[in-house]
Amino acid sequence: MSTSHATLPPLPNPYRPLMAPPGSSALDHALAHAEQGVLAWVPGEFWAEAAVVLAPETPAEAALARLAGANALADALATIAPADLPLGFAWPGTLTLNHGRCGSIEARPGPNGLLLLGFRARLRFPPGHEAGLLPGETALVEEGAEEATAPHLAHAWALHLMAVLDAWEARGLPHLVEHYLARLLEPAAEPGLKRGIHPQTGALVLERGSCPEAWCRSCAPWRAGPPGQAATAGRLTVGLSLTAPMVSSVM
Repeated sequence: MSTSHATLPPLPNPYRPLMAPPGSSALDHALAHAEQGVLAWVPGEFWAEAAVVLAPETPAEAALARLAGANALADALATIAPADLPLGFAWPGTLTLNHGRCGSIEARPGPNGLLLLGFRARLRFPPGHEAGLLPGETALVEEGAEEATAPHLAHAWALHLMAVLDAWEARGLPHLVEHYLARLLEPAAEPGLKRGIHPQTGALVLERGSCPEAWCRSCAPWRAGPPGQAATAGRLTVGLSLTAPMVSSVM
């Protein structure tokens, strides 16, 4: 695939796509053009990479945005990878395909309270790559997604990110967390293990053994604040009123 003629399909407002130089970092390019709605992406044959500039209203929203980015990447990959391909994340943001490492999600603080949210995913190994040279790692093409390209995946991730942010605003943080924890690989197999995401820090919280009163309180249903307290996903912000001590899932 020639990267010199790579183009990104059209995206709706408020995205403002910027193509970064081949071989550069999408997050670094987004930082250099840090304005809300900027989507930096990198044309390349071996890696797909993109980063968006968001405007979270609170530190908690910034801490939780990585979950939205991970869910959007999983949803985007589901449209181009084989339906039966095992897809998940190793905490905190390593993408795995068929239990092999294939990419990552990363969030970085930007200037003036902005947030840079980006992903990398290996499309294919370079020519001459020998099986076993990178144990535990894989690529999209190796796992059957032969049509995956950098602009295609960057475009799909951006669209799915808008949908994930809209769902976060409309259905609340538990919806976001539930979908992320369903894809979190470990620790997940231990019977009775309770896993949660702290809504202020985005930290993974684990509880083993009996269910103490404090945990039961933290599992109590809660919902976002009234309309108007949350920033709209259409403006590429993430915002909900976060008031409960934990959003959880019991394995």
